[in-house]
Amino acid sequence: MANFFTGRMHLFHIVNKSPWPILLSLSLFSFIIDTVLLLHNFTSDTSSFSRNFLLVVIIMGLWWRDIIREGFYEGCHTTVVMYGLRLGVALFIVSEVMFFLAFFLGFFFIQALHLLFK
Repeated sequence: MANFFTGRMHLFHIVNKSPWPILLSLSLFSFIIDTVLLLHNFTSDTSSFSRNFLLVVIIMGLWWRDIIREGFYEGCHTTVVMYGLRLGVALFIVSEVMFFLAFFLGFFFIQALHLLFK
């Protein structure tokens, strides 16, 4: 049975094929390699560093443009999809907080053991 408002058979969003993930990963890889080479003085060519940084920013902008177009203009983001996106972002933030909390608690535990057995 098709959804009355969108004409789709489902409430979730099926992602269209996009070139941006692979292009962004390749440009980020190149940017990181250039950054490491520049920091270790293997190269003094900052034009490649700047070019790769600009390429990363442009690809991110184009990818976000497509997401905004899907959500606002094409109507692909139903209420169920928006709930899932919000939940995903909230779980990501909670997982990052837990990771850093565990990291700092581990650091403080090691420091306490170091002071205790000194």
